[in-house]
Amino acid sequence: MSKNIEFKNRDRFIELGLTIAALRKMQGMSQEQLAEKAKISRSHLSSIEAPNIVRPFSLEVFYNIADALY
Repeated sequence: MSKNIEFKNRDRFIELGLTIAALRKMQGMSQEQLAEKAKISRSHLSSIEAPNIVRPFSLEVFYNIADALY
């Protein structure tokens, strides 16, 4: 499979990443703390939250983040 796949949900992933960052900050959590609770690396979380990087991620990661923010 080619790595140059058109990414149709680009804006949705960016918006989701920004929302995750906002919720994390509202709870006074660092990226390190949220990443640890979500069982992902801090660099992975950073790339998910970054508005200039489109980082698709699995539902498993999404649910882990949601549970960690709950």
